[in-house]
Amino acid sequence: MNKKLFILALGAAMTAVSCQEGNKNVIDPEVDLIGDITEDKILEEGQTYTLTGGLHVKEGATLTIEPGVTIIAQDDDQVDYILIEQGAMIDARGTAGAPIVMTSSRKEAGAWGGLHICGKAPINAGTDAKSEIGDASYGGDDPADNSGILQYVRVEYGGYAFSEEKEANGFTFYGVGDGTTVDHLQAYNGSDDGFEWFGGTVNVKYLISTNNTDDSFDWTEGWTGKGQFMIAQQISDECDALIEADNNDNDNMAEPISHPVLSNLTLVGNGADGRGVRLRAGTQAEIYNAIVTGKGRALTTETEGTESALADGTSKLQYVYLSSGVSSDSDNVLYTQDMFLAEDNHNQVNYTFSLTDNFVGTIDGGLDASSIDSFFESAAFIGAISADNNWMAGWTL
Repeated sequence: MNKKLFILALGAAMTAVSCQEGNKNVIDPEVDLIGDITEDKILEEGQTYTLTGGLHVKEGATLTIEPGVTIIAQDDDQVDYILIEQGAMIDARGTAGAPIVMTSSRKEAGAWGGLHICGKAPINAGTDAKSEIGDASYGGDDPADNSGILQYVRVEYGGYAFSEEKEANGFTFYGVGDGTTVDHLQAYNGSDDGFEWFGGTVNVKYLISTNNTDDSFDWTEGWTGKGQFMIAQQISDECDALIEADNNDNDNMAEPISHPVLSNLTLVGNGADGRGVRLRAGTQAEIYNAIVTGKGRALTTETEGTESALADGTSKLQYVYLSSGVSSDSDNVLYTQDMFLAEDNHNQVNYTFSLTDNFVGTIDGGLDASSIDSFFESAAFIGAISADNNWMAGWTL
């Protein structure tokens, strides 16, 4: 059967939409997803939909994706992606037993463009910032901006490459505010970053970045959110850093300065000599209860702003266990391994981990991060996932 195009373009003369009887907002699975959504629409529970280009959810509209929905991007001559624009919302609430899966007909990294959300929270990249894919505006002055809900969503084979310098990610958050709910997400086998934050204040929990061949987690442009229970697993030789963290490449001290607060991480590299956690370009950070292994250089720092913040305590690395050591790539080193190993930091270097399935296991005696902020769950251990609480079960690959 020939598929009808789903085009809801602003100002279009005709709309090719087929909706199921009884709910005019439900999109028929036989309709291709492409173009602009300008009013509330629903992808119905358990159905499979085909994505055949860029799908933009426009200001004032909500795209609801029900549990068990599968969206399959086509391997065609144009890039397929989903983009939630400023003032629009996504309501994608899967479950552990019925996750929402966004994948591709071609089961290879870089097959499609992934999921992008643009919000109105602060960034440090000016007032005319545009998303790398879809050319949508992002950033603003509303830290509590709400772009919707993402729960139990898996993005597979993202990272479409426009050029050597411009690639999409699995999940990309552009100036997304902390009114947005984000938890239980997996970026699987992509060709760029698994998760990337361009500024914003959004908080996240239960994230898994699996074998994404650039960085597992990446932030820049002033991200100041919080995160807990984050796993990175790298397999391919192409994988780069486990975390690549920047403030702003053009102006290391641009405000707001990136300063996420993260707890309970397990970051497992591909065995290469490259960097594990790379803090640079003026970024600040607080990282607690982290396991970093599988990289020749487990933790590296560079740039004056980043190292000064570590040295004076603005940034904190505590209860962080590394399989190798700490090194600096700065000409004027301001932060050293001895500082990292100060007694009150409770850190370790050259540690030998005992992890099952390459990433399962924790170490007793960590910091209870709920004492820092009520966002954090009480979890006084080092690492992201324990053998007796497999929160990945049922919805991940």
